[in-house]
Amino acid sequence: MKTALISVSDKTNLVDFAKKLALLGVEIISTGGTYKILTENNINAIEASEVTQFPECLDGRVKTMHPKILGGILYLRDNEEHIETIEKLGMKHIDIVIVNLYPFLETIKKEDHTFDMAMENIDIGGPSMIRAAAKNHKYVSVVTDPKDYDELLSELEKNQKPSEEFNKKLAAKAFAHTAFYDSLIFEYFNSQIKEQEFYEEYTKPFIKKHPLRYGENPHQKAAYYVDPLMDDGTISSAKCIQGKELSYNNINDSNAAVELIKEFNGAIACAALKHASPCGVAIGESSYEAFMKAYKADPISIFGGIVAFNSEVDEKTAKELNKIFLEVIIAPSYTKEAVEILNLKKNVRVLVIPNIKKINKGLEMKKVGGGLLVQELDRSFTESSEYKYMTTSIPNESQIKDLDFALKTVKHVKSNAIVIAKDGQTLGIGGGQVSRVWAAESAILRSGNEANGAVMASDGFLPFDDVAKMAKAFGIKAIIEPGGSMNDKDTIKVCEECGIALVFTNMRHFKH
Repeated sequence: MKTALISVSDKTNLVDFAKKLALLGVEIISTGGTYKILTENNINAIEASEVTQFPECLDGRVKTMHPKILGGILYLRDNEEHIETIEKLGMKHIDIVIVNLYPFLETIKKEDHTFDMAMENIDIGGPSMIRAAAKNHKYVSVVTDPKDYDELLSELEKNQKPSEEFNKKLAAKAFAHTAFYDSLIFEYFNSQIKEQEFYEEYTKPFIKKHPLRYGENPHQKAAYYVDPLMDDGTISSAKCIQGKELSYNNINDSNAAVELIKEFNGAIACAALKHASPCGVAIGESSYEAFMKAYKADPISIFGGIVAFNSEVDEKTAKELNKIFLEVIIAPSYTKEAVEILNLKKNVRVLVIPNIKKINKGLEMKKVGGGLLVQELDRSFTESSEYKYMTTSIPNESQIKDLDFALKTVKHVKSNAIVIAKDGQTLGIGGGQVSRVWAAESAILRSGNEANGAVMASDGFLPFDDVAKMAKAFGIKAIIEPGGSMNDKDTIKVCEECGIALVFTNMRHFKH
């Protein structure tokens, strides 16, 4: 007779599964709440303490950590010495381990949870049994996911003994389960430490949200994984209330839009992006005004793009949105009338992120060949009160507001990046250039005659005076940049001569 040990926190389909196991002649060992549910449903089960001849103790902290449990899982079935030891010590043969772990994630996501509550929901015995069974998968089947119950039953019905290949697949999933669980605990502990630590070993928990039809291109397979500990206010928390399923590129571009719109929490803002790069950004007195300004900033590139708002979208704005082809629209909320209007275009993805203004902490990662780059998110910003004025010409109040606006935008443009803005609206954005001069040329070309009287922001210092000379030629009135070049004096001289207000921030914002 086969023996299964069942101890689960996630009791989905437990009773039906256990009944079918019993009908197949499988003896069941169980613990705690699982044992209670099984016996209440008239399913014969042996309590683990009967097997170990040792009572549960320490408020349930010690239940299955016993040689008679772990030995029954780990012994090699084709090793005579192991078999003799098992029989001599009176250990049961455990052939199936059905275990999933204490609800640590659910506990720490509760707003009123305490650190002690989190500690009590760190499972110790469960991971030990799972890892023991996965290690000995040649002989033992280990199931950590209720979705695998039916396939295990099918294997038992067909073969009586599941195949080694099937057990290997379950074992891989089991190790993923315990690795994920441990990484959750690590992330939680790390969040309790005041200063961010970069440990010698790094791991990060992710859950697959859903598969994707393909990646950046149709020939690339892809899936979407989310961070279970940092989803509020992010693209991963978005609810799609209309439209087709989000693609790989939609998610990537939408994430860039959400991160950019968070910069403008003190104003009503709209950001339009294409291929994860801003093409039009604006602030206004209403969502409608902000959108119209962002649209007019670049009415060509916005076609097929992403539009994000940090305030509610109303009927008037929705009508304008429907006039152009967009892939994704993102906002914290929509009026009923706006939803009805947007619904006229069935394919556009309409996303709701209620807490879109939330500033999330944490790290960002970039995969490189054979490794991972990890850094703090670029949440720092130079406030206008910290500006360093480098010329006798000082920007007026309106220009300071525009410098602040342009600087917040240029943070989210690929380096080398230049943004030209006026009256809370981008006029020209030049990004992703190998030369800062080319980035400036691109931004000025897009601005046209409107560059006259505008301000300019640069994500990095101006290494030569060529950009300042270009700004002079097109009537730029103020420039904001980090400063720190060996040739700062040349740029300062040009600005001084032509009356351009030059501001240093002492903080660059490269984005690669």
